[in-house]
Amino acid sequence: MISLSIFLGMIGPWQIALIVAIVLLLFGGKKIPELMRGLGSGIKEFKDASKEEEDPKIDEKK
Repeated sequence: MISLSIFLGMIGPWQIALIVAIVLLLFGGKKIPELMRGLGSGIKEFKDASKEEEDPKIDEKK
């Protein structure tokens, strides 16, 4: 836990800009929106699946 806070404390604006530049070089400008759409749809599916998991438990208690 402490090592995580130390690591996050070391990331500054220049490091974030460097990471973004590397991602742009690796994937190109056209691929990034496609990757973000895929990431967003994956998160949405995960949230929907977790909500479906919770609904039957609520109905059983009633």
